[in-house]
Amino acid sequence: MDDSVDRAIVAEIARDGRATLSQLSDAVGLSVSAVQSRLRRLETRGVITGYRAILDPELVGTPLSAFIEITPLDPAQPDNAPELLEHLDAIEACHSIAGDASYMLFVRVASPRALEELVRDIRTAASVSTRTTVVLQTYYENRPILPLATEDAVES
Repeated sequence: MDDSVDRAIVAEIARDGRATLSQLSDAVGLSVSAVQSRLRRLETRGVITGYRAILDPELVGTPLSAFIEITPLDPAQPDNAPELLEHLDAIEACHSIAGDASYMLFVRVASPRALEELVRDIRTAASVSTRTTVVLQTYYENRPILPLATEDAVES
């Protein structure tokens, strides 16, 4: 990002993706048109990649969440599990990880039976072994990603 104003705009948008141009203008001390121009530039450069609604999993029927580690049954098989599992909508995230497993999936389903079926589908589709950890309670998630100040980024 170019300067502290860009970082401030990104921080405000990260906290509230529905903030109006007027609210952003007040927060960063620029005119609405200047904020709009900077916002467009940040979007064009890929700093801001999109806006989305954050839904309550319980209210949309997927109250059970879990982490599923997957490991290929045959270490020589192609490393294409993400592509093989992409069609499974219950998988919210797929992370390549270091450690014994190859990937960590974050999933949301309606019930323990649905989780059992999903694990079976994952094993079948990607030819992997799994290790599942059920989430009992989530204290926070979807926290905003706040930009580091330039001097902080250089020190890291």
